[in-house]
Amino acid sequence: MSTDVPGRPDRRPTKAERKDQARRDREAIQQRVSARRRRNRIGLGLIASGVVLAGVAFFASPGGTIPSPEELLRRAGTATEQAGCPAVEPAASFAPEDQDRVHVDASGAPPLSSYPTTPPTSGPHAPIPPGPLPGGVYDSLTLDEVYRVIHSLEHGATVVWYSPSAPTERVDEVRAFFDRRLQDAAVGQDRVIVAPYDFPGDPAGLLPEGRQMALVAWHRLQLCDRVDLAVAYAFTSQYSAPPVSGRDYQGEAPEAGAAL
Repeated sequence: MSTDVPGRPDRRPTKAERKDQARRDREAIQQRVSARRRRNRIGLGLIASGVVLAGVAFFASPGGTIPSPEELLRRAGTATEQAGCPAVEPAASFAPEDQDRVHVDASGAPPLSSYPTTPPTSGPHAPIPPGPLPGGVYDSLTLDEVYRVIHSLEHGATVVWYSPSAPTERVDEVRAFFDRRLQDAAVGQDRVIVAPYDFPGDPAGLLPEGRQMALVAWHRLQLCDRVDLAVAYAFTSQYSAPPVSGRDYQGEAPEAGAAL
Protein backbone atom coordinates (compact mmCIF):
# COMPACT_ATOMS: atom_id res chain seq x y z
CA MET A 1 0.00 0.00 0.00
CA SER A 2 1.39 3.45 -1.00
CA THR A 3 2.03 5.90 1.85
CA ASP A 4 2.12 9.03 -0.34
CA VAL A 5 -0.91 11.06 -1.28
CA PRO A 6 -1.36 11.26 -5.10
CA GLY A 7 -0.13 14.71 -6.30
CA ARG A 8 1.42 15.41 -2.90
CA PRO A 9 4.45 13.08 -2.44
CA ASP A 10 5.67 15.21 0.45
CA ARG A 11 2.54 14.65 2.61
CA ARG A 12 1.81 11.50 4.61
CA PRO A 13 -1.80 10.20 4.28
CA THR A 14 -4.18 10.88 7.11
CA LYS A 15 -5.59 8.10 9.29
CA ALA A 16 -8.89 8.26 7.40
CA GLU A 17 -7.08 8.00 4.06
CA ARG A 18 -5.04 5.01 5.25
CA LYS A 19 -8.22 3.33 6.47
CA ASP A 20 -9.92 3.96 3.12
CA GLN A 21 -6.90 2.59 1.22
CA ALA A 22 -6.84 -0.52 3.42
CA ARG A 23 -10.53 -1.08 2.63
CA ARG A 24 -9.83 -0.82 -1.11
CA ASP A 25 -6.91 -3.25 -0.77
CA ARG A 26 -9.12 -5.75 1.08
CA GLU A 27 -11.79 -5.45 -1.60
CA ALA A 28 -9.22 -6.07 -4.32
CA ILE A 29 -7.94 -9.14 -2.50
CA GLN A 30 -11.49 -10.41 -2.04
CA GLN A 31 -12.20 -9.91 -5.74
CA ARG A 32 -9.12 -11.97 -6.63
CA VAL A 33 -10.16 -14.71 -4.20
CA SER A 34 -13.70 -14.74 -5.64
CA ALA A 35 -12.33 -14.89 -9.18
CA ARG A 36 -10.09 -17.81 -8.21
CA ARG A 37 -13.07 -19.64 -6.64
CA ARG A 38 -15.12 -19.10 -9.79
CA ARG A 39 -12.30 -20.54 -11.90
CA ASN A 40 -12.05 -23.51 -9.55
CA ARG A 41 -15.79 -24.13 -9.76
CA ILE A 42 -15.65 -23.97 -13.53
CA GLY A 43 -12.74 -26.39 -13.52
CA LEU A 44 -14.55 -28.80 -11.23
CA GLY A 45 -17.65 -28.47 -13.38
CA LEU A 46 -15.66 -29.39 -16.46
CA ILE A 47 -14.17 -32.36 -14.65
CA ALA A 48 -17.62 -33.47 -13.48
CA SER A 49 -18.94 -33.05 -17.02
CA GLY A 50 -16.12 -35.20 -18.23
CA VAL A 51 -17.04 -37.88 -15.72
CA VAL A 52 -20.67 -37.73 -16.79
CA LEU A 53 -19.71 -37.90 -20.45
CA ALA A 54 -17.44 -40.81 -19.68
CA GLY A 55 -20.37 -42.52 -17.96
CA VAL A 56 -22.59 -41.80 -20.95
CA ALA A 57 -19.91 -43.17 -23.22
CA PHE A 58 -19.70 -46.30 -21.06
CA PHE A 59 -23.46 -46.88 -21.04
CA ALA A 60 -23.60 -46.16 -24.76
CA SER A 61 -20.96 -48.75 -25.47
CA PRO A 62 -21.84 -52.34 -26.34
CA GLY A 63 -22.65 -54.29 -23.19
CA GLY A 64 -22.85 -51.11 -21.10
CA THR A 65 -26.14 -49.62 -22.25
CA ILE A 66 -29.02 -48.99 -19.86
CA PRO A 67 -31.98 -49.30 -22.23
CA SER A 68 -35.08 -47.16 -21.99
CA PRO A 69 -38.31 -48.66 -20.61
CA GLU A 70 -39.89 -48.29 -24.05
CA GLU A 71 -37.10 -50.24 -25.69
CA LEU A 72 -37.34 -53.00 -23.08
CA LEU A 73 -41.08 -53.39 -23.60
CA ARG A 74 -40.56 -53.59 -27.36
CA ARG A 75 -38.03 -56.38 -26.84
CA ALA A 76 -39.97 -58.23 -24.15
CA GLY A 77 -41.93 -60.60 -26.39
CA THR A 78 -38.89 -61.95 -28.19
CA ALA A 79 -36.76 -61.85 -25.05
CA THR A 80 -39.28 -63.92 -23.11
CA GLU A 81 -38.95 -66.73 -25.64
CA GLN A 82 -35.17 -66.46 -25.92
CA ALA A 83 -34.71 -66.47 -22.14
CA GLY A 84 -36.80 -69.62 -21.79
CA CYS A 85 -39.60 -68.04 -19.78
CA PRO A 86 -43.14 -69.42 -19.91
CA ALA A 87 -46.04 -67.00 -19.87
CA VAL A 88 -46.92 -65.48 -16.51
CA GLU A 89 -49.69 -67.47 -14.88
CA PRO A 90 -51.18 -67.65 -11.41
CA ALA A 91 -49.04 -69.85 -9.21
CA ALA A 92 -50.17 -73.47 -9.40
CA SER A 93 -51.02 -73.62 -5.73
CA PHE A 94 -51.01 -71.44 -2.64
CA ALA A 95 -50.88 -71.95 1.07
CA PRO A 96 -54.21 -72.86 2.65
CA GLU A 97 -56.44 -69.80 2.90
CA ASP A 98 -56.05 -69.58 6.66
CA GLN A 99 -52.25 -69.58 6.25
CA ASP A 100 -51.79 -67.55 3.06
CA ARG A 101 -51.54 -64.20 4.84
CA VAL A 102 -50.69 -65.23 8.37
CA HIS A 103 -47.95 -63.39 10.30
CA VAL A 104 -45.26 -65.48 11.98
CA ASP A 105 -42.12 -64.57 13.87
CA ALA A 106 -38.85 -65.63 12.27
CA SER A 107 -38.34 -68.23 14.99
CA GLY A 108 -41.65 -69.87 14.05
CA ALA A 109 -41.50 -69.40 10.27
CA PRO A 110 -41.88 -72.58 8.21
CA PRO A 111 -39.00 -73.74 5.99
CA LEU A 112 -39.01 -72.55 2.40
CA SER A 113 -39.49 -76.14 1.30
CA SER A 114 -42.96 -76.12 2.89
CA TYR A 115 -44.22 -73.36 0.57
CA PRO A 116 -46.15 -74.49 -2.52
CA THR A 117 -43.77 -72.70 -4.91
CA THR A 118 -40.06 -71.94 -5.09
CA PRO A 119 -39.59 -69.07 -4.54
CA PRO A 120 -42.72 -68.41 -2.41
CA THR A 121 -45.44 -66.21 -3.90
CA SER A 122 -47.47 -65.93 -0.67
CA GLY A 123 -47.89 -67.65 2.66
CA PRO A 124 -46.74 -67.11 6.24
CA HIS A 125 -44.58 -64.00 6.51
CA ALA A 126 -43.01 -61.48 8.86
CA PRO A 127 -45.27 -59.39 11.09
CA ILE A 128 -44.96 -55.65 11.80
CA PRO A 129 -42.35 -55.05 13.05
CA PRO A 130 -40.14 -55.72 11.16
CA GLY A 131 -42.69 -55.42 8.36
CA PRO A 132 -42.19 -55.61 4.59
CA LEU A 133 -38.73 -55.36 3.06
CA PRO A 134 -38.32 -52.03 1.20
CA GLY A 135 -37.81 -52.01 -2.54
CA GLY A 136 -34.17 -51.95 -3.59
CA VAL A 137 -31.22 -53.83 -5.05
CA TYR A 138 -29.67 -56.13 -2.44
CA ASP A 139 -26.32 -57.89 -2.56
CA SER A 140 -27.69 -60.65 -0.34
CA LEU A 141 -30.57 -61.40 2.00
CA THR A 142 -30.85 -63.56 5.08
CA LEU A 143 -33.41 -66.32 5.35
CA ASP A 144 -35.32 -64.24 7.91
CA GLU A 145 -35.54 -61.42 5.36
CA VAL A 146 -37.25 -63.73 2.86
CA TYR A 147 -40.29 -63.68 5.16
CA ARG A 148 -40.22 -59.88 4.97
CA VAL A 149 -40.09 -60.17 1.17
CA ILE A 150 -43.31 -62.23 1.21
CA HIS A 151 -44.92 -59.45 3.24
CA SER A 152 -43.73 -57.01 0.55
CA LEU A 153 -45.50 -59.14 -2.06
CA GLU A 154 -48.71 -58.84 -0.05
CA HIS A 155 -48.32 -55.04 -0.33
CA GLY A 156 -47.89 -55.14 -4.09
CA ALA A 157 -44.13 -55.43 -4.50
CA THR A 158 -42.47 -57.56 -7.16
CA VAL A 159 -39.22 -59.47 -6.86
CA VAL A 160 -36.49 -60.27 -9.34
CA TRP A 161 -34.67 -63.24 -7.86
CA TYR A 162 -31.57 -64.42 -9.68
CA SER A 163 -29.32 -67.41 -9.25
CA PRO A 164 -25.84 -66.72 -7.84
CA SER A 165 -24.51 -68.77 -10.76
CA ALA A 166 -26.14 -66.54 -13.40
CA PRO A 167 -23.77 -64.68 -15.77
CA THR A 168 -22.46 -61.57 -14.04
CA GLU A 169 -22.99 -59.28 -17.03
CA ARG A 170 -26.67 -60.24 -17.23
CA VAL A 171 -27.20 -59.71 -13.51
CA ASP A 172 -25.32 -56.40 -13.58
CA GLU A 173 -27.62 -55.14 -16.33
CA VAL A 174 -30.68 -55.82 -14.18
CA ARG A 175 -29.10 -54.35 -11.07
CA ALA A 176 -27.95 -51.18 -12.87
CA PHE A 177 -31.40 -50.62 -14.35
CA PHE A 178 -33.26 -50.81 -11.02
CA ASP A 179 -30.52 -49.33 -8.81
CA ARG A 180 -31.21 -45.70 -9.75
CA ARG A 181 -32.86 -42.82 -7.93
CA LEU A 182 -36.50 -42.20 -8.77
CA GLN A 183 -35.73 -38.63 -9.81
CA ASP A 184 -33.14 -39.90 -12.28
CA ALA A 185 -35.23 -42.66 -13.84
CA ALA A 186 -38.67 -43.63 -12.57
CA VAL A 187 -38.94 -47.30 -13.53
CA GLY A 188 -40.97 -48.48 -10.53
CA GLN A 189 -37.83 -49.37 -8.58
CA ASP A 190 -39.40 -48.32 -5.27
CA ARG A 191 -41.75 -51.32 -5.59
CA VAL A 192 -39.16 -53.82 -6.85
CA ILE A 193 -36.75 -56.00 -4.88
CA VAL A 194 -33.72 -57.39 -6.74
CA ALA A 195 -31.62 -60.00 -4.93
CA PRO A 196 -29.86 -63.35 -5.31
CA TYR A 197 -31.93 -66.36 -4.31
CA ASP A 198 -29.26 -68.11 -2.29
CA PHE A 199 -30.30 -69.82 0.95
CA PRO A 200 -28.44 -73.14 0.91
CA GLY A 201 -29.44 -73.95 4.47
CA ASP A 202 -32.95 -74.77 3.24
CA PRO A 203 -33.82 -77.59 0.78
CA ALA A 204 -35.71 -75.01 -1.33
CA GLY A 205 -33.11 -72.30 -0.85
CA LEU A 206 -31.98 -72.28 -4.48
CA LEU A 207 -33.94 -71.70 -7.66
CA PRO A 208 -35.24 -74.81 -9.43
CA GLU A 209 -32.58 -76.60 -11.43
CA GLY A 210 -31.82 -74.97 -14.76
CA ARG A 211 -33.50 -71.67 -13.81
CA GLN A 212 -31.45 -68.50 -13.45
CA MET A 213 -34.23 -65.99 -12.78
CA ALA A 214 -37.56 -66.01 -10.95
CA LEU A 215 -40.02 -63.13 -11.22
CA VAL A 216 -42.48 -63.04 -8.36
CA ALA A 217 -45.62 -61.12 -7.40
CA TRP A 218 -48.39 -62.14 -5.02
CA HIS A 219 -49.75 -65.44 -6.44
CA ARG A 220 -47.69 -64.94 -9.63
CA LEU A 221 -44.49 -66.66 -10.69
CA GLN A 222 -42.44 -66.66 -13.87
CA LEU A 223 -39.34 -68.87 -13.97
CA CYS A 224 -36.70 -68.25 -16.65
CA ASP A 225 -33.77 -70.26 -17.91
CA ARG A 226 -31.72 -67.08 -18.28
CA VAL A 227 -31.61 -63.65 -16.70
CA ASP A 228 -33.03 -61.01 -19.02
CA LEU A 229 -33.70 -57.35 -18.20
CA ALA A 230 -36.48 -56.92 -20.77
CA VAL A 231 -38.43 -59.84 -19.32
CA ALA A 232 -37.84 -58.62 -15.78
CA TYR A 233 -39.05 -55.10 -16.55
CA ALA A 234 -42.09 -56.30 -18.50
CA PHE A 235 -43.07 -58.26 -15.38
CA THR A 236 -42.31 -55.68 -12.67
CA SER A 237 -43.83 -52.78 -14.60
CA GLN A 238 -47.30 -54.35 -14.56
CA TYR A 239 -47.33 -56.63 -11.51
CA SER A 240 -46.02 -54.00 -9.07
CA ALA A 241 -48.68 -51.93 -7.34
CA PRO A 242 -48.87 -49.21 -8.36
CA PRO A 243 -47.61 -50.20 -11.82
CA VAL A 244 -45.28 -48.07 -13.90
CA SER A 245 -46.99 -45.09 -15.52
CA GLY A 246 -48.83 -46.15 -18.66
CA ARG A 247 -49.09 -49.81 -17.62
CA ASP A 248 -52.17 -51.56 -16.24
CA TYR A 249 -51.91 -53.45 -12.97
CA GLN A 250 -52.22 -57.18 -13.59
CA GLY A 251 -51.71 -58.50 -10.06
CA GLU A 252 -53.94 -59.35 -7.13
CA ALA A 253 -51.99 -58.31 -4.05
CA PRO A 254 -54.40 -58.11 -1.07
CA GLU A 255 -52.91 -54.80 0.11
CA ALA A 256 -51.78 -53.42 -3.24
CA GLY A 257 -49.96 -50.12 -2.90
CA ALA A 258 -49.43 -50.33 0.85
CA ALA A 259 -46.13 -49.05 2.22
CA LEU A 260 -42.98 -51.14 1.96
